[in-house]
Amino acid sequence: MTDTLSLRRSFPAAAALSRWHAPDGWEHRRFDWAAESPHGRVLFQTGRADVIEKYLEVFAHLVARGWSVTAFDWRGQGGSGRLLADPHVGHGGNFSILVEDLRAFWAGWRVEDAAGELPHILLGHSMGGHLALRAVVEGAVDPDALILVAPMLGLRLPTGALLGAGIIGLMNALGRAERGIWEAKEGPGHHTRQRNLTHDVERFEDEGYWYTQQPELALGPPSWGWLASALRSIRALNRDLRLDQMKVRTLMLIAEADRLVDPRAAIGIAKRIGARVECFGPEAAHELLREVDPVRLRALAAIDAFLDGVAA
Repeated sequence: MTDTLSLRRSFPAAAALSRWHAPDGWEHRRFDWAAESPHGRVLFQTGRADVIEKYLEVFAHLVARGWSVTAFDWRGQGGSGRLLADPHVGHGGNFSILVEDLRAFWAGWRVEDAAGELPHILLGHSMGGHLALRAVVEGAVDPDALILVAPMLGLRLPTGALLGAGIIGLMNALGRAERGIWEAKEGPGHHTRQRNLTHDVERFEDEGYWYTQQPELALGPPSWGWLASALRSIRALNRDLRLDQMKVRTLMLIAEADRLVDPRAAIGIAKRIGARVECFGPEAAHELLREVDPVRLRALAAIDAFLDGVAA
């Protein structure tokens, strides 16, 4: 394997996986990779259906730059406890539970820095970005800085926003909240999914590699209930007046050609919170940190410059 491929498809010897239990006892899978002489600590939270392994290359970059990295798989996905009898369906009945998981994890993670002298950064991608911002606005977490990568602050529904919301509401009313929005054989094809996520075919295939090694990590389509919960949470965040009073220093990376989340919604919220914004054009799909090198390296450079400012 090439060096970068080996980096992405081998678990780092210096990192560790462990289990963390939420206050209600729900089991989560946790990842930690400490830098030798850290400038600070980063809690990295992934998107829907993501797993920690997809971001090993990003973690390696951050650790090399002097940032200790922690992550955990969200409730209901990855190596954390699933929510339905069918573990393949990506369900989520209430995003507030995920915010509470983040609140509890953050509180314990912050006090692990006994001296309390290091900056603590919250970095969220996609759904993780939505939940990170919501947690900050609601006072569930208190990061020294916030990084949002292609944050899910609006959904790109294939039927349009109004009709899509209507269909989602109808399917939930018909009792299909815990059903996936498509069967595996009917879902978007390999090429379509790859095009929606990244132009880098090799990095896209890293996900399949890890699922071959650990099939239990894979997650299929979202449920109708997940979509309804996502829309409710997005609407609630948009209407929350505390958003306009948020003072946390924030960097937001936005893919203007994103097919999964709404970049216009992200730009609107970035203006409300005074975030520093880095926009990417048609060269970039949803997973900016797993894109082709010109995009990925530019995204990392923006994060590096932002973190340098925080550390200073």
